[in-house]
Amino acid sequence: QVQLVESGGGLVQAGGSLRLSCAASGRTFSSRAMGWFRQAPGKERELVAAINWSGGSTYYSDSAKGRFTISRDNAKNTMSLQMNSLKPEDTAVYYCAADRSSLLLTGGEYDYWGQGTQVTVST
Repeated sequence: QVQLVESGGGLVQAGGSLRLSCAASGRTFSSRAMGWFRQAPGKERELVAAINWSGGSTYYSDSAKGRFTISRDNAKNTMSLQMNSLKPEDTAVYYCAADRSSLLLTGGEYDYWGQGTQVTVST
């Protein structure tokens, strides 16, 4: 099993930055691809960024490219999402999730989820 706990959310002005962290427990973290998702009120959950088991391969949604950076530290069982140049449309609950696979595959199969952390970007 993998237990995931997000932290680092909060209220920030447009143009500001936040760093989200995901702390994982369990033996399989380092062998799993990981992802950051977000869900805004009234909208579907969307994948924002993902990273393979080693950190050598990453994926970003179009909205995240050039502004967000995903990273992981397998020695510490942590994953992070550095978010810069934040916009009001980035407001959402952000979730970290663990994939069944170690690779970045189309669609992914995320089977463990954190409880989420709220990010609010004001104008």
